[in-house]
Amino acid sequence: MPVCGLSRSAEAMVSPAVDPLMADPAEPIRCRYCHGESGEVVLDLGQQPGCEQFPRPDDDGPDPRYPLRMWCCTGCGLAQLAEDPGLPETVLSVEPQAMRDQAERVLDRLAAEGWLHPGASAIEFGSPHGGSWLPRVLRRGLVAADGRADLVLDTYGMLHEPDQSEAMLRRAARLAPGGLLVFQLFSLGSVLRLGQWDELRHGHHGYWSLPALDEALARYGLGVHRAWNYPLAGGTLVVLANHNPKPDRETRMTIEAEYSAGVLDFATLRKLQERADADAARLRAWLTGRARTRRRVIGYGAASRAVPLLCHAGVDVSLLRAIADASPGKQGRRMPGTQIPVIPPEYLRSGQPADVLLLLPQLLDEVRRSVPEVEDRGGRWIRVDDVLAGRA
Repeated sequence: MPVCGLSRSAEAMVSPAVDPLMADPAEPIRCRYCHGESGEVVLDLGQQPGCEQFPRPDDDGPDPRYPLRMWCCTGCGLAQLAEDPGLPETVLSVEPQAMRDQAERVLDRLAAEGWLHPGASAIEFGSPHGGSWLPRVLRRGLVAADGRADLVLDTYGMLHEPDQSEAMLRRAARLAPGGLLVFQLFSLGSVLRLGQWDELRHGHHGYWSLPALDEALARYGLGVHRAWNYPLAGGTLVVLANHNPKPDRETRMTIEAEYSAGVLDFATLRKLQERADADAARLRAWLTGRARTRRRVIGYGAASRAVPLLCHAGVDVSLLRAIADASPGKQGRRMPGTQIPVIPPEYLRSGQPADVLLLLPQLLDEVRRSVPEVEDRGGRWIRVDDVLAGRA
């Protein structure tokens, strides 16, 4: 199934150390994968602060802001960050239990299907999100590789690569004959289906749909062998690629479902803009209503994905008193683009009753166990997706 006429011939590479799209904003946008210039901006969140830049409390701002837009390429179908300021990816987060559980689920399934052979070689292309799978793989009897490997892991790594073609080439080059390349990624299909426009942020360069990724892999003699959907973060896709792909019925249906969802249709992709504007208005209205009734609201989860949501909604400390987070590196700082302080979860154990707006909905079970005092004191956990859906 061809994707927008992508040529499978090798393309000239752009140095990964320099974002080619930030050289001159007056120049046409060039695709991070096929380097074509034909495409369209499908989502524009205006000027946004760096989502990983949590200022210290003595930094009153204003925080620098940069354009935040998603551009989709006609040539290869890659949805991507239109321009990026090249901010450092400073990891301050604590890996949640949900991420650790996800890694084990995927590795258990790989083992059950015969892909984790003791003595086989493995390497990993990781990401600033952390959560390495390689130590877990080595504990299962595989060995770390210096050159080519039987198992090549990419856990959100491609997302952070400014030059997607060079990044794909490096991964394909490390795969041994008969080996398996495993991607964990936020599929454009899931982003579109679930309206996850807040996945767009600085430092996240490429948003592959499954059809576009399958076509891109073909340039290197690879293809999608399996595609597994998981509920992590609303919708996570694990893709298995190899040199002799034989997609099963479930994988073929997943590819076809993303086609049908409109991942290659600009008119459909532009609906992300409508969703972003509606979600921002709904969140602001909900918080404003709580402020009128003097019902205190504290956030939980100072994640990078919360930054575009709060900033697009114009939420400040008058509407959201603070955001609790388990990361010691974020505690005592403030959210980018706003004066909202980041506080330790211990505050929720001793403070006055409050509604807690959970900005990472998948952590509900985990945080309810870790901070039972919220409900013991008459507060409530309210998932942000319930607010955006009008269920709160």
